[in-house]
Amino acid sequence: MKNKSLEDKIVDGQKISPVLPEDVKNYLIDIDGTICDDIPNEEPERMATAKIYEGALETINKWYEEGHIITFFTSRLEDHRQVTTEWLDRHGFKYHGMMMGKPRGGNYHWIDNHIVRATRYEGKFTDLEVRDAKVEVFKK
Repeated sequence: MKNKSLEDKIVDGQKISPVLPEDVKNYLIDIDGTICDDIPNEEPERMATAKIYEGALETINKWYEEGHIITFFTSRLEDHRQVTTEWLDRHGFKYHGMMMGKPRGGNYHWIDNHIVRATRYEGKFTDLEVRDAKVEVFKK
């Protein structure tokens, strides 16, 4: 499925970033420990045989088919791009892009002028649900 929201936009002769429709989510999804076995960069020989976590493939492909943007954001190095691409493709993951070299660790804080939502993977990959939660915001 071609996602119309990803088509190049030209305004006054300038290429600009596409504007996502309100109902389209832009998913940034980790790989190791989120959709498959948690494999450290120091053991790249295991990346080709990583086991998929239950529900990850079906859920991600469903989101893709619904027209959402799927980008894998991984701590794997650029040197691991080929093995990672081959693994994703062999297993049938549908996605739009992949960003390599995410810093390892877990204290991510995304600051943006648009709404940002974060979901921590805790052992089950399914559709998302809405819950009330505490969030950090800028002081007034």
